[in-house]
Formats: sequence, C-alpha cells, structure tokens
Amino acid sequence: MADKIRVTFWHECRHEKTNPKVTEIYPGGIHAFICNFLNEEVDIEAKFVALDDPDQGLPDQVLNNTDVLIWWGHLAHGEVQDELVERVFRRVVNGGMGFLALHSAHHSKPFKRILGSTGNLTWGRNQREIIWNMNPAHPILAGIPDHFLIENEELYAEPFYIPQPDELLLCGWYEDGHVFRSGACYHKGAGKLVYLQPGHETCRSFHNPYVQRLIKNAVHYLKPNEFGYTVDEGCIHVTEPIVNEFNK
Repeated sequence: MADKIRVTFWHECRHEKTNPKVTEIYPGGIHAFICNFLNEEVDIEAKFVALDDPDQGLPDQVLNNTDVLIWWGHLAHGEVQDELVERVFRRVVNGGMGFLALHSAHHSKPFKRILGSTGNLTWGRNQREIIWNMNPAHPILAGIPDHFLIENEELYAEPFYIPQPDELLLCGWYEDGHVFRSGACYHKGAGKLVYLQPGHETCRSFHNPYVQRLIKNAVHYLKPNEFGYTVDEGCIHVTEPIVNEFNK
C-alpha cells in the first residue's frame, strides 16, 4: 500500500449546478470542501471525481488505486451504472477497499449492494440534532466527546432499514424527538463500510469540527490492511503446506 492513504471522493455534483445556496455554503462544492480538509492530514491524499466524468469518475485505473472511496449522492442514484456498482462491490469485498457513505448515500446503489438492504429511512424538516457517542473506545470516535450539537440538519430517523451494525458508533437525537443510528460500521469480506449521517447539502454540517474529525478518523480506520487481497480473485493461494505440530 502507498505511504499515503489514497482517498477518492465520488460526488454526483448535481446540487452545485442547480442550487446557489449549496455553493454559498461550500464554495467549489462539497467534494472540494471535504478533500481540502482531508488533505490537511500528512498521511492522506484525497482527490475528487464526479458522475459526469468519463466512466462515471471511476475507471479501473482510479478505482484500483483507491484505498478509501467516499460516496456522496442524492438526486442521481439511478444514473449510476450497475456495472460500476459491481466493480465497487468487488473492490470492497475482495480487494479490501474501504467505503465511506455520507448522508444521502444511504440510498446509493453501492451502499445498498454492499449491505444487501434497501437503505430506506424516515426523513423530515431540518432541525437541531444532538449526536451521541455510542462507542467511545472505537478508533473512529477518537477525539469525539460524549455528545455534540449540530444546529441545523435534515431529519433522518428510524426505522432505518439496514442490517444490524457490526459496530454502532453514533446515535442522533432531534428536537422533534426522533432518533437515528447516525454512525455505523460493517465488516464486509476483506473490506469495511462506514456510514455517517451528517451532511445535508444546504446545511453547514461539514463545517463542524467534530464531523470533520469523524471523517478523518473513518478514513484512517477504513484503509486496507497490510496483507491486502487481489481485486479479481479475492482469495489466498496456498503455495506450500502448513507445517505444525501434527505434521512435522
């Protein structure tokens, strides 16, 4: 694996073209904003690609040289080609690539393919949200207090149709009384998937230092291990017999 964690931020880039409020909050787009603060880390190299790029931003050369893929989509989930979804799926499950789904990526095709679920949830008006730290010992929660406030965020609420998380990280509580599993981690084959809920396009959630810290921590956690797997084969070839006390 490269010295730096190679992060590719995939963004559909639709709201930036149609809603001036989004570019007012995130000049250059959400993709550029997040890559900028990720690149402040000395061991992270982040770049962004977009749905309208050739090969929908993820040709094999890019995908196979990505350690962590961050996904943000909302309006254009259906435009993502199924062939690309399968390549992302194999890259995670067989290749060990980490997958970080942000906010409305809960309905993205790769998220649903990797988890095998609909990703459906309850949603409503923007309001105040308290994010509760449910697993303080987890590496993704390093530097995160027992709770923090997001002044304005789109309501995402239970029931959230995802499998039982391998590790529940965060729980959100909204001023209307709704709750939501705001952070969850899954181990999928050779790779891992993390979902983080904050990040509606017309809210300033990604400006929150704790949200930024969560994303940075998640990138470090999701990087492939040193063993690594091949993308296509996804298996270990035994070349020599194992020697132990029973067959010496």
